[in-house]
Amino acid sequence: MNKRFNKAIFGLVERGGQVIIRMLENVKQKTISPIIKQIVNTDTLIYTDEYNIYSRLKSWGYQHKTVCHGKGEYARDEDRDGFHEVHVNTIEGCWSLLRSWLRPHRGISQEKLPFYLALFEFVYNIKCRGKSLLNDLIELLI
Repeated sequence: MNKRFNKAIFGLVERGGQVIIRMLENVKQKTISPIIKQIVNTDTLIYTDEYNIYSRLKSWGYQHKTVCHGKGEYARDEDRDGFHEVHVNTIEGCWSLLRSWLRPHRGISQEKLPFYLALFEFVYNIKCRGKSLLNDLIELLI
């Protein structure tokens, strides 16, 4: 969650995959639940920080692992293979890119912010779509 604006910005990103960004009226489980249930297949393993908004993920049918930033934990190697698989670095990196991308656009109104977020999401996802992007663009335009 990024609460820099009056409305919350919620993001989901698949490791090595695409990002979904939404502006939310509030930061509540009943607000994120429909978004997650629509986008993420049940039984998917979801990594989050310890924020309590995510505490019902298991009851919604998802596997869930957390890192506790409050205790200085940012990545964890649970299976002791030397790879720290439990982390939220992917979405944190996305937020960092978003902040850098928005910085030159000072003074974005709340009304126009969804358009900036949609464009950022689209550009971010280009890397995952590669050459298929051109076909998708042509299909959208036709």
